[in-house]
Amino acid sequence: AENERFLRAGGRGLVGAHACLTLSDDTLDAVVGLARDLGVGVHIHVGEDATDAGAADRLRPLATDDWLLAHCVHVDPPLAGTIAHNPRSNMNNAVGYARPARFARAGNRVVLGSDGIGAAMVDEFALAYVAQRADDVTATPEAAWGWLRAGAELAPEVLGDEVTWSADRADPWYLAFTPGVRAERVVVGGETVVEGGVCTRVDAERIRAFEREGAPVDA
Repeated sequence: AENERFLRAGGRGLVGAHACLTLSDDTLDAVVGLARDLGVGVHIHVGEDATDAGAADRLRPLATDDWLLAHCVHVDPPLAGTIAHNPRSNMNNAVGYARPARFARAGNRVVLGSDGIGAAMVDEFALAYVAQRADDVTATPEAAWGWLRAGAELAPEVLGDEVTWSADRADPWYLAFTPGVRAERVVVGGETVVEGGVCTRVDAERIRAFEREGAPVDA
């Protein structure tokens, strides 16, 4: 219902359904039906862990090219949709390596995601390359760089952002082996949203202090 309210009000997005293994057949049918009615795709986590290894069989008759499929660690192509590869999240949760290159070879668009563990996509690119290299020593940074760039096909407005990096070049080989690169300044729609590496629209220290109070971690 929340998805429907947002999209019918003119919001831009997909019908979000969390993970395939959390959906009953009736709920999955409702998600797919709503997406078809609204002319949008579905965003869903697929085969992240081995417990969801049957997801592809459920989704193959339903998925279309405008779907966004997160993880796909325990999924084999063919499966229609864009694959969102989340290397840091997958390593953190010890669910395995997704081998996104096999989906790229099958014709799927592959993009990089973070699954909510940070938003530093240059770091995600570097880790995606390292993960691929550990699995295939012939891999180069070019594939992971292509996955990073493909994200702009989902949100083309980012191509209008102005970003000043701490690195002196945006070359995949250089960035893959240069840790600590960050955005020093970001301008979106004429507004400076990052200055000196610090977000200008939020008080990050205040937010962190509030989080520490609410979620203490034992040493």
